[in-house]
Amino acid sequence: MNAAAQLERAPLPAAFLREVERLIPVERRFDDPLSTLAFGTDASFYRLIPKLVVRVESEAEVIALLKLTHAENVPVTFRAAGTSLSGQAISDSVLIVLGDNWNGREIRNGGEQIRLQPGVIGANANAVLAPFQRKIGPDPASINAAKIGGIVANNSSGMCCGTAQNTYKTLAGLRVVLADGTVVDSEDASSVAAFRQSHAALLEQLSELGRETRANTELAAKIRHKYRLKNTTGFSLNALVDYDEPLDILSHLMVGSEGTLGFISAVTYDTVPDHPHKASALVVFPDVETCCLAVPVLKQQPVSAVELLDRRSLRSVEHKAGMPEWVKELSPTACALLIESRAASQSLLHEQINLIMTSIAHFPVEKQVDFSEDPVVYNQLWKIRKDTFPAVGAVRQTGTTVIIEDVTFPVERLAEGVNRLIELLDKHRYDEAILFGHALEGNLHFVFTQGFDDPAQVARY
Repeated sequence: MNAAAQLERAPLPAAFLREVERLIPVERRFDDPLSTLAFGTDASFYRLIPKLVVRVESEAEVIALLKLTHAENVPVTFRAAGTSLSGQAISDSVLIVLGDNWNGREIRNGGEQIRLQPGVIGANANAVLAPFQRKIGPDPASINAAKIGGIVANNSSGMCCGTAQNTYKTLAGLRVVLADGTVVDSEDASSVAAFRQSHAALLEQLSELGRETRANTELAAKIRHKYRLKNTTGFSLNALVDYDEPLDILSHLMVGSEGTLGFISAVTYDTVPDHPHKASALVVFPDVETCCLAVPVLKQQPVSAVELLDRRSLRSVEHKAGMPEWVKELSPTACALLIESRAASQSLLHEQINLIMTSIAHFPVEKQVDFSEDPVVYNQLWKIRKDTFPAVGAVRQTGTTVIIEDVTFPVERLAEGVNRLIELLDKHRYDEAILFGHALEGNLHFVFTQGFDDPAQVARY
């Protein structure tokens, strides 16, 4: 048996289990086969069966557990809502799951800031901010289910967020439990002072790492180039060039670290305006090139979202109830942009709409649904976009799974990227595959179904 297999099958240390039993009531510990199987997956297609699942209800419990796992060298994974599509919320060791007592919310400065515990659902945070016409910056598609802990740990963005309003850019404060059980709260002067004493060496190392990175002009330029686009792969290395204060570096490294650097116990956001007036339009261009050429033009306009839908995406939903008949009649090369604009007043919204449509008036158009403020119309347009991913799952063959991946291209090379992806999907006969995404950021999702029980299918993948 190789070392990896031995590690996988090795039971958790007896001393560790005894201490966990002392710390956590039996009704919040799960190690029976049915429970561990149920917690062995999240919203992704991956599966890892945990040896132990612990539901935590307080920061004190998290501190005690992390001190224990640190001392016993036991790997641990955190889980908030488990809406991850990429397997971040599963473990083959110890899975720490948020209980029901992590819903603290504190509105500050008339809604300009909000302090949240990690168990607050993103949409609920926005609901309490709505009277102030504010919202949190991140806008993931799963915001009605995703919790703040996961939104921060994955640096989630979404359709209206891009790179300007994600957690990294709108972070005002963070309270973290590190792997050794130490708590540091960037908004608490006494906590910061104690941390500067207890972890002086860590902070000096971060400070030095930042100085070295910024002094290496080639490396610093490479990091800035990488993070000008939407990017959540790996740690937020841009923290090393964006900040020189080591606690700021540490806080921003936590964003997008997927729980590998610590447990996020609370976060304070600088909120962003939530304009009450909005309108959406759908513009279908005759081909990918024309569609993608319109994106850099729209990026200069007062738009809040621009979503790209290739012909495959539109085809995947054309027979669904409530879809307009014209979707079925589009040409094979059609490519669409779903455009939204928001404003503080209706008159300003109308000005913005005129600016947007004038900017792209010279592009040939195959079909157009004009900007509408009618909720029935714009909700139907957004339903086209939001139904694409489930539509692929609905047609998958038994035994296959739905895979969604992300890739980001410079906006000026978006057409080339889209066409290369379409060529790949055609070449390998992923006929059900679709392509859609956040065009303003050059960020595309491609979705297809895949079997893994046949060597030929694995080779194709």
